[in-house]
Amino acid sequence: MTERTDEETAPSGGAVVNFGDGWEGDDGGGRRPEDESGRGVVTAFGRTMKALRSRQGLEREEFGKRIGYSASTVASFEQGRRIPSPRTIERADEVLGADGLLSLWKEEVERAQYPLFFQGMAALEKEAIELLSYDMLVVKGLLQTEKYMRALLDMRRPILDPETIEQRVAARLARQAIFERWPAPLLSFVMDESVLRRPYGGKEVLREQLEHLLTVGQKRNVELQVMPLGREDNAGVNGPFTVVTRKDGKKFVYAEAQGIGSLQTDPEQAALAHARYGIIRSQALSLAFNLACHPTC
Repeated sequence: MTERTDEETAPSGGAVVNFGDGWEGDDGGGRRPEDESGRGVVTAFGRTMKALRSRQGLEREEFGKRIGYSASTVASFEQGRRIPSPRTIERADEVLGADGLLSLWKEEVERAQYPLFFQGMAALEKEAIELLSYDMLVVKGLLQTEKYMRALLDMRRPILDPETIEQRVAARLARQAIFERWPAPLLSFVMDESVLRRPYGGKEVLREQLEHLLTVGQKRNVELQVMPLGREDNAGVNGPFTVVTRKDGKKFVYAEAQGIGSLQTDPEQAALAHARYGIIRSQALSLAFNLACHPTC
């Protein structure tokens, strides 16, 4: 396996390993989503937006009303403390008569909401024609409800500040657009049964999360399965991982453990992970079968 620096976030050839704090499971403690490169992009965007607003002679309160935010939120955008959504950027561009100047920042600003090590995976999710995921600790980020997300983020040690939590929630919710994309990618998720029994955030949060899984599982392009606790043979014993197939057929493997995220691009390793996932699926049961006798249902 070849190791490269965090600067290589765009998947290409060879094997890439990126280091950073846990993102999907939030089990690590390290850098925030706003690492230095991302913070620089967001700060530069904010200064540009402020300059355009001042040129138009608009106070923050009036500008905020026109784009649907308070003056304090506009201040957060302009000072690089909060990351605006792509839709907000488009609206700001229109209100300020920027003729596309602000919209040019959309992709850069969107990437900045993720830790540097996760930006490659976030980009792959947007291009995926197939995504296969096996999880043992928490519900996959793509499947989490907002309350479940917040419960996980509140558990982080060291604790996260409120702005970081808001950014992570917004970023994770944005990724769930994959379920509405067309052509629809093929999405398969297998979770260890223990994931469905951990009441993170309380029983009501878990109940809502389980109901959400059942709803998502009804989509024609989504398959949800559970690895039973009583299963004596489990091909996923080495831990959670995700296999993503891009439009050109190239496969990538993403994994997190103990606060370290890695994106593996070696074709042989990706093929093996894909085959391993096939075995895991054959060992797992349907989600509906497991939830039928779940104590919260």
